[in-house]
Amino acid sequence: QVQFVESGGGLVQPGGSLRLSCAASGRYFSIYQMGWYRQAPGRQRELVASITSTSGGNTNYADSVKGRFTISRDNAKNTVYLQMNSLKPEDTAVYYCNRFPPRGDYWGQGTQVTVSP
Repeated sequence: QVQFVESGGGLVQPGGSLRLSCAASGRYFSIYQMGWYRQAPGRQRELVASITSTSGGNTNYADSVKGRFTISRDNAKNTVYLQMNSLKPEDTAVYYCNRFPPRGDYWGQGTQVTVSP
């Protein structure tokens, strides 16, 4: 059974930065494509960014975050990261990591990101 534990969220002013981390348990992390997802109040969960299985792998981003967010991974640490720069109020959401495509039984608690003056 795989577990993902997200951390690094918080309250930040518009234009600020945060770095989210997702620690994975289990032996097979290094073969998973991974994604960061977010869910804002009253909205469906959406994919923010994804990365292929190798460290330094190919990445893809939602149009809304291109040029501002960077996904990366360290397979030696079983961890995937999301560097978020130039944050906007519309980035406010709970952020989750999961495999890409996601598995329903792998969702964690997420980490809250609030962008507000």
